[in-house]
Amino acid sequence: MTPSTNTPERVIEIKDLHVAFGDNYVLRGVNLDLFKGENLVVLGRSGTGKSVLIKIIVGLLAPDSGQVRVLEQDVLSLSAVELEKLRLKVGFSFQNSALYDSMTVRENLEFPLVRNVRNLSRAEIDRAVEEALDDVGLKQTINQMPSELSGGQRKRIGIARTLMLRPEIMLYDEPTAGLDPITCIEINNLINEVQERHGASSIVITHDLTCAKQTGDRVAMLFDGQFQRVGTFDEVFSTDDERVQQFYHYNFTE
Repeated sequence: MTPSTNTPERVIEIKDLHVAFGDNYVLRGVNLDLFKGENLVVLGRSGTGKSVLIKIIVGLLAPDSGQVRVLEQDVLSLSAVELEKLRLKVGFSFQNSALYDSMTVRENLEFPLVRNVRNLSRAEIDRAVEEALDDVGLKQTINQMPSELSGGQRKRIGIARTLMLRPEIMLYDEPTAGLDPITCIEINNLINEVQERHGASSIVITHDLTCAKQTGDRVAMLFDGQFQRVGTFDEVFSTDDERVQQFYHYNFTE
């Protein structure tokens, strides 16, 4: 966890964000910044709007009101073409890995590269695939099908595919969900390695406190549609707020 030591540069700026689905007010005036080179963990119980937030960041969902700037661009005013170009700079690691079952690992990793980067030679594509697999420690799986991989391996391959386009920002949606404790540690280490090796700025959406503690330079806790506490892990949990303490004792043991 090594954020930039230079003057902090905002790569994501969110101001006064409101989202409601009917009478269900999910986000109530959310404000949040992501700084260049940091891992920011967004914590909260299920249904608190964590995943809604990152869908808004990449333009998959429109808020009722508010401002969202990503890499100095106003997401809410971008055309479809401009939004597609921005998304190439933002890697989205889905909770279920989102691999294509009919493709080998090699083909899964080639797909975003061939689709979005023109005039690459076969050698350049092969080298990029091998480097991405080497980044996640799974070069031996290159010709396997997703069905032959463990849950943790699929998660890591999903991250490798996201890295193929060398995004400036990484968004992780519940990266350790459904994994055993040892594999969770491996995924947490990988998130930190992506930050250190590629200089990526990341938002990690989770309710896993071990993940939050191991990966987060800062932690933002979402309650009642707003970020109630933002700081280091220890700062966020150094409070008598019952909601925070209940979350801690239910989810985490030293």
